[in-house]
Amino acid sequence: MRLIARILLNGLALVLVAHLLDGIHWTGGLGSLIVAGCVIGLLNAIVKPIVTVLSCPLIVLTLGLFYLVINGLILQLADLFLDALAIDGWFWAIVGGLFLAVFNLLIKLLLEPERSTSPEQRAG
Repeated sequence: MRLIARILLNGLALVLVAHLLDGIHWTGGLGSLIVAGCVIGLLNAIVKPIVTVLSCPLIVLTLGLFYLVINGLILQLADLFLDALAIDGWFWAIVGGLFLAVFNLLIKLLLEPERSTSPEQRAG
């Protein structure tokens, strides 16, 4: 059930980002929204960890700011796979990736309850 919710929320986040930012355009319907959620979910699950490990020196050198470029890369890759998505350039991909990262963080906080292992945290 969480997987379906994450797919739908990823697609919804993409549409929301397209409405908020001028350089990202969405022209699809509900079916392509589900496909977009799957594509972004797969890219985040498969490609993003590989790119993050390979770019570890750049992440350390930029104090973590290179994550913005990685998120932009994921969004640009989604643009290649999705006909309903159009991104006007790298700047918009990086800004859109930042919006999607914040949205995904909020989704994770809402869908995955806190797992505490210490008895003090459970009691308090």
